[in-house]
Amino acid sequence: MQSSIFKTTWGWMGLSASSKGITAIVLPCPTKRAVLTRLGAEGTGGDITASPLLRRARTQIVEFLKGRRRRLTIPVDLSGGTPFQQRVWRESRRIPYGRSISYRGLAQRVGGRQYARAVGLALGGNPVPLVVPCHRVLASDGSLGGFSGGLKNKRRLLAMEGMPAMQRAAV
Repeated sequence: MQSSIFKTTWGWMGLSASSKGITAIVLPCPTKRAVLTRLGAEGTGGDITASPLLRRARTQIVEFLKGRRRRLTIPVDLSGGTPFQQRVWRESRRIPYGRSISYRGLAQRVGGRQYARAVGLALGGNPVPLVVPCHRVLASDGSLGGFSGGLKNKRRLLAMEGMPAMQRAAV
């Protein structure tokens, strides 16, 4: 497993990768130590592995956060998820930049409206936010719902994409 920790204008971020692709993206944190903790790399001292994949991922993420890129095209390794989680994550990747969907609407796409809570749990376990843009999934009433990267980051990502933080989600 390789990892990279870097600073953006939004804060400290981290990445980890397998030979298949990016396995984790740690969204902006105020400190490098917080990123190390989230990556589970506290004992490494924060060593940075500058593999071509991690460099490309870092470049794309920085461009995305600066509004210069609308889609991340880096390979990801989602093998750590259950088949249901993987289905939710794949479907979430289809949500266009600047658009949203409700948890219920996404649940319909992966098996039925009754799975809305399960979809929320699957998104809460999303290891690669931004690539799997779970910040674009809102509650049916347009409220934010949850976000593993923190609601502050969710609001900021939605605003960056031109969406008000509280809007009517498409069902």
